[in-house]
Amino acid sequence: MMARTILGALIVLLAMTQAASAGGGSDISKYFNNTSLEVKATDNPTQKREILRSSLETMTKALDKVESSALVSAEDRTGATLLRATLQEKQDELNGTNGFERVADSQLNSFSDYVVQDMQQADQYISVSLVALLLIIIVLILIL
Repeated sequence: MMARTILGALIVLLAMTQAASAGGGSDISKYFNNTSLEVKATDNPTQKREILRSSLETMTKALDKVESSALVSAEDRTGATLLRATLQEKQDELNGTNGFERVADSQLNSFSDYVVQDMQQADQYISVSLVALLLIIIVLILIL
């Protein structure tokens, strides 16, 4: 039974490897792009803020779980730590904590675009291997 589980997990990882190599590191950007679209589709500023908060928090939890995995290299942990710091900065801006001014309700749509752009830039300068990216995607799927 254990061998079946391991074999199944390997098959899923191999299948996802092809999907990830086709999509590359932009999956994180796609996640935040979907969040941005959801924010823009909502009229209530309180709901917009909650959508953004929840999205940033979910990604941070996924990164925490990936960092604690034995499958992740030291380089990937460093990349995940940098990405988590970027996410924390966005949360601080959203909430107006740690020296940041709170994002005004009228600026939440623009802020969601800013988060998407920042994550696209993070794909360029933060190194996360394919294995770590797959783990992030799997954890996100499980959390959501």
